[in-house]
Amino acid sequence: MSGFSVRESGRAKRLSIKVYPRGRVEVVVPRRTRPADVREFVEAHRGWIQKARDNFAADHLPEPFMLPRTVRLDGIEREVDVAYEPARGARTVKYRFAGGKLALSGLTTDEKLCVAALKRWLISLAKTEYLPQLRSLSAMTGLPFKKMHVRGQRTCWGSHSSSGTVSLNYCLMFLDPDHLRYVMIHELCHAKHMNHSLRFWRLVAQFEPGYKQLDKDLNSSWKKIPTWVGIY
Repeated sequence: MSGFSVRESGRAKRLSIKVYPRGRVEVVVPRRTRPADVREFVEAHRGWIQKARDNFAADHLPEPFMLPRTVRLDGIEREVDVAYEPARGARTVKYRFAGGKLALSGLTTDEKLCVAALKRWLISLAKTEYLPQLRSLSAMTGLPFKKMHVRGQRTCWGSHSSSGTVSLNYCLMFLDPDHLRYVMIHELCHAKHMNHSLRFWRLVAQFEPGYKQLDKDLNSSWKKIPTWVGIY
């Protein structure tokens, strides 16, 4: 079976498969797993994968790919217009963000290059927007962090490493401010409890009493991520 990605995980003890709502299939494998074993595992679960894809397709109509003319970022309460400026002879696409407007210039007929430029902009914007809020929440909760990274994680909204680095997904900007704030609080609480124990959730509840509903909402929040981002 083709059309799946493989992700090695140091925590994985066995192979597992995750099917995303838009049909993407990811196989999580322990380190040093042989490619032949991965193919055999996927083939053995072909029927389950197809059923999961069919179930998602029945619930959600397929969305056509389209480069955005406007990017709505509810999480930071912004709406940004996007202009495409083709340049003869260009081989790359660069972005320019000024005055609240985004311009992509260069080989703008290449959709992949345009998406890559859009993602670079999202990462840059998220770094600017997230850090002051994360610092404020850290001061409010008394829970420290050393560094903040912004990524486009395919499997999580955020993480907190043992070295004190909080990683946040730029896709949180497509959600709403309450969910962005909750994920930040959730990750900061891992500074004290590097697990999801009862003590961890009690700590989260101190700073976000409505965490249960917010956490549940995140399971279906992929719907708010535009198709062109290509993550969910």
